[in-house]
Amino acid sequence: MDSFLFSLVGSTSGVFAYLVVFGILFICGLGLPLPEDVSLILGGYLVHDGKARLDLMMLTGYLGIIVGDSMIFFFGRRVGSKVGAKPTGFFARIVTPEKRARVEQLFKKHGEKIVMIARFLPGVRAVTYFTAGSVGMKWSRFALYDSIAALGSAPIFVYLGFKFGGELDQLIGAIKRGQRNVLIALVIIGVVGFLISRWRAKREQKLNEEALKAAQTAPAPSEPPAPSAS
Repeated sequence: MDSFLFSLVGSTSGVFAYLVVFGILFICGLGLPLPEDVSLILGGYLVHDGKARLDLMMLTGYLGIIVGDSMIFFFGRRVGSKVGAKPTGFFARIVTPEKRARVEQLFKKHGEKIVMIARFLPGVRAVTYFTAGSVGMKWSRFALYDSIAALGSAPIFVYLGFKFGGELDQLIGAIKRGQRNVLIALVIIGVVGFLISRWRAKREQKLNEEALKAAQTAPAPSEPPAPSAS
């Protein structure tokens, strides 16, 4: 996949360079399994190679992300309930009812800021944006949170591609290893959190059972003797 993107992006220059990077990021936003970070790095590589400008490529990366994410957001607003009820068609392959149910729980637990967090979770990114539209989130709020996350990723990856364009393979490999380590850490944190919550629930249940048992075995209070008639 990386070699395909390199052959696609690396041969462009000028206006076509911005259009190709924008198009790839737009497709990524629709949920297709293309590496968004690699596309941004390749955009920076074009700057390193003198085929594009750094500021315009950073802007292109940001706009490509926001437009693609907004597109799937509006699809969710328009057909979200239908996809959730009957999983058919293109988006149903990406937005399964099971994934939607998990994301809706995340919305209930964390609120709208989950849109910002999802930017760094490729496995649930498209599902989150689709669900944000289907649950009636305002686009202005969605764009705000998505923009904060996009501004924290797009310019950085483009700059890395520009700065280390001569060591492109090593850079992409290092980023992938870092992402894998972060994913492993998140899984470990999730498992530990789940085990702790289960332990607390069982401990609370045991304490409640012990309290109920103690209340049932405690002797009934004796009644005071009735006053004698004088």
